[in-house]
Amino acid sequence: MATKFIQALLDLSEKAANLARIVRAEQSLFELLVQEKTGEDKNKRFVEDFKTLGDVLIQEMIRHDLNQEYPGLREYVFGEESNKFTNTLGESIVVEIQETQQETCQLLTKVLDGNSQAASLLANSVHQSVHVMPSPECADVQCEMDVNNIGIWIDPIDGTAEYIRGGVEEPSPDGIYQNGLPCAVILIGAFLRQTGEPIFGVINQPFSQLDKTSNIWSGRHLWGFCQQDIRVFATSNPIIPKTCKGIGLIMSKSEDEQIKECLVPITGDRQVYASGAGYKMLCVIEGLIDGYILSKGSTFKWDTCAPHAILKALGGGIIRLDKCLESVKSTENNTFDLDKVCIEYHKPDTPEYSTEGQKWCNTGGMLAYINREVAYQILNALCKNEII
Repeated sequence: MATKFIQALLDLSEKAANLARIVRAEQSLFELLVQEKTGEDKNKRFVEDFKTLGDVLIQEMIRHDLNQEYPGLREYVFGEESNKFTNTLGESIVVEIQETQQETCQLLTKVLDGNSQAASLLANSVHQSVHVMPSPECADVQCEMDVNNIGIWIDPIDGTAEYIRGGVEEPSPDGIYQNGLPCAVILIGAFLRQTGEPIFGVINQPFSQLDKTSNIWSGRHLWGFCQQDIRVFATSNPIIPKTCKGIGLIMSKSEDEQIKECLVPITGDRQVYASGAGYKMLCVIEGLIDGYILSKGSTFKWDTCAPHAILKALGGGIIRLDKCLESVKSTENNTFDLDKVCIEYHKPDTPEYSTEGQKWCNTGGMLAYINREVAYQILNALCKNEII
């Protein structure tokens, strides 16, 4: 049943969140785990782009645990991070979860230059069992799921720069954090291998609320399922959307200035900036903002698969901006179908790509939305100004 599969991914998201908090809690441990990305692994948008051993461990843990439950699925669990890590001695080590906690600890000790205490802490977290309370909404997912047609995209910690930088600031009037630990989220999305359609997604926010007395973070998660006529959404900690006038859009500070300017007629001053693609889409899902627009091809399948499935469950979606604008220009009265220009997850957008790291890029930009009429208004505003 689909409910069993959903529960497995929810449990893994919380297990990943626990690991992310453990890594972040001890500064001396955290400093051991950061490694700068280079070469084709590096995101060209950022001067610095980091991966952490925590990222790699989360990705490999999910791959390992899913394969234990569903043998053969491992080969169809894809993620952002390479599982090769280099220690300070220059030794390149392939990080894989071993069959026993002791064996995993031994491997991590090599990565951490003999720091067995840190390795033991991480290995214990990786091998422990974590179960979240089943969502009542799971009962509404009454369908079978062919795991042999399922692929998984993982972003173990989306917003790694914020995860590394740490801290938290006050949110904007919309209830949105521009940066800080709340912008770091874990994304696990499932798609159909044959069609590339996203059908399930879970977003786990490990650093949702800080207890200022104990200085301990707690997290939350939300998920969505959408297949055929079944649409289910659930959240462990609901947020009440803000009631602001006009269309609100969230984007990156690095977004093209012309794009920002041509959208002012429909947004007014409700253009909000935040870090992390996953967090921006989370804000759309929660109704804190109406849409997330990105004109550049700087997000990847692992960024969007989970949020896309959740948005679909809510009646929205994530669409390719370039394809949408072509459709707007060639039709009248918004007659084109947004579902036909959605991002797909089973193949690269184009047969040509400069590096392996760019293979799974969402080329041509993207727009995440819940309300279709709002999506059309955004697209028409861009076309009217002939920016793209």
